[in-house]
Parts: sequence; structure tokens; C-alpha cells
Amino acid sequence: MGDFDGLDLQSVEDQLGEKEGPDGGGRIVLGVLDGTTPGEEWVGLVDDGAVLVLNVEGDLNELGSEFAREVSEGGGNLVHFRGFLIVTPPGVTIDTDRLD
Repeated sequence: MGDFDGLDLQSVEDQLGEKEGPDGGGRIVLGVLDGTTPGEEWVGLVDDGAVLVLNVEGDLNELGSEFAREVSEGGGNLVHFRGFLIVTPPGVTIDTDRLD
């Protein structure tokens, strides 16, 4: 147990909390992209650090136009995969290498 004498658990918890973001970032939000949720709500979730997995119900270009540009210009990523739109905040990469 002597190896843990210098471990500052409060400091570790503080650092983990910072990575999560002030409003619960570091989470995955499942939802439906059908036009009923305002684009600014999706942008707010991504700004808070959430990853979105949205089931697309309708025309992706039309439904995503409310928020895709803002997310992309802010450093986020968007990928359409098998009927879902995956949206990540800056710093979270979507690896599509295995799809080739």
C-alpha cells in the first residue's frame, strides 16, 4: 500500500470532472433527427461535450442543415452511417477506417 501514499485522489477527481465538462459532457446522447428538436439544442449538447447518435427520419440534408455547419465550423465531426448521424465535439474523432 506504500505505493499510494503520494496519490492525491481529490486532484484526480477534479481532473476527471474537467474532462466531462460543466454540463455533463463526456456522455452519449441517443435521439431522433426528425425536425422536432431545434438545431440549437443539438449544438448546445455538442458544445457541452456530448456525442450524439441520431436516428435520421427524413431527408438528412434538410434536417441537418440547422446545425451541421455550426458543429463542423466549431471543430466537431459528423458522419452518416446506416441511417444514423453521429456527431462528436471537437477532440473526439470518428474513425471510419474499418468501413472501407
